[in-house]
Amino acid sequence: MAGYSSRGPHARAVQAIAQRVVSGKHPPGALLDPESLERELDVSRTVVREMLRVLAAKGMVAARPRHGTVVRPRAQWSLLDPDLLRWQAEVHGSDASFLRQLGEVRAIIEPAGARLAARRRTRADLAQLDGALTAMTDAGMTGEAAVEADLRFHRALLVAAHNDLMLPMEAVIETGLRARDRLVHDDTASTDPIPLHRRLLEAVRGRDPGQAEAAMRELLAQAERDVRRVTRRLQRAGGERGHHRGAPAASL
Repeated sequence: MAGYSSRGPHARAVQAIAQRVVSGKHPPGALLDPESLERELDVSRTVVREMLRVLAAKGMVAARPRHGTVVRPRAQWSLLDPDLLRWQAEVHGSDASFLRQLGEVRAIIEPAGARLAARRRTRADLAQLDGALTAMTDAGMTGEAAVEADLRFHRALLVAAHNDLMLPMEAVIETGLRARDRLVHDDTASTDPIPLHRRLLEAVRGRDPGQAEAAMRELLAQAERDVRRVTRRLQRAGGERGHHRGAPAASL
């Protein structure tokens, strides 16, 4: 996803304030004072104005006459905006509710996309899918190369559906895949995704919509199991750390 990850002081200012808004540090209704932001972020008034324009375009803030710029309710944000999805993942990437919502949206879009791809794919589409699967096999199960190859496969599948309105959903898919990778990249119990991707590709190649949809649903269920297992493990570890921190106080 293109965005504001590494493009100078303006980009850093946008990201810093966006993450505060997403995390609730600046809750709905909070006033964002330009002069305070200038001092906190050590940027110019011009940078602050441009930053607030960017956040306003994403529905996160709004200028109110005689009040200034305030944070808008979450329901009014452009929640599928690629930058906003990434900021949410950075703040809530291991949050079970956020991951569940990503999974639910993927479960709506991707099985339908797989069915359409099986009906509409071209030779060029198959070449892209074959190349992505080869890249996945070469990359293995961990690391940035593995994530990029996985994204390449799912992106090619959306393109093969030949429905332009599905293409923006790539942002949700990428966010879901990256959030999953951050959780499971060191998890040796994670299931190898290559066989299911291969089965999905062969169903698309064979123009079998039912099998393509079934393979995609199984792939998403497998990813959900991996994330749920790791999330539970992290929660248990957090509880144990809290227990150990609390133990000395309890013994007083």
